[in-house]
Amino acid sequence: MRDHALEPLRRRSFLSRLAAGVAAFGAVSAPLAAQPSGDARWQPARHPQDDWFDQIPGKHRFFLDALTPDGIGKALQFANNYYTANKSGYGLDDGDLAVVVCLRHLATPFAFSDAMWAKYGAGFADRIKVEDPATRQAPAANLHTKDIDALVKRGLQFAVCDMASHFFAGLGARKTGASPDEVYKDLAANTVGHCHFVAAGIVAVDRAQERGYSIAHVG
Repeated sequence: MRDHALEPLRRRSFLSRLAAGVAAFGAVSAPLAAQPSGDARWQPARHPQDDWFDQIPGKHRFFLDALTPDGIGKALQFANNYYTANKSGYGLDDGDLAVVVCLRHLATPFAFSDAMWAKYGAGFADRIKVEDPATRQAPAANLHTKDIDALVKRGLQFAVCDMASHFFAGLGARKTGASPDEVYKDLAANTVGHCHFVAAGIVAVDRAQERGYSIAHVG
């Protein structure tokens, strides 16, 4: 009688242990099933508009981000130092280095040639507050042409903000009476060497880093 009386208790004990085992197995196996494979790591999307970053030869990649008239001066100085120090300290030639200076925001007008400054410089200068140190007037030429030309020969490339270029085209149009579209086309056809128009300078900062460039903000 005693064994018969204990039978329901035994059945309940067995079912409880079985349920606990199933729950434990589920707790262990569910996270394992959810583990991503080794090939599922996040990777940035690639867009053909940015392929030029990879077409610049070099063992090292460096991107200097300039936003102001003072910033472009610093960027050119640092780019020159970067080429020189890599040669003296590492024996690397200029062609071993992929170097890009981003001209965006108030540094954008320095992407344009002396001829463009002669035509539209008064409009540029009003906005970015620069003057020719020799005349104390709005510059009639790009103040950095000499340094830019020297660095372009070493391989320096420029990323030029297209949004800001349209903005400065509007300023140039006000001074000349031309349409903003006409001025923009004029500017786009008359840049300093090795210029690449990018949708926006801030986008170029992001894309350059995704393509393996070290970023330096220079003001």
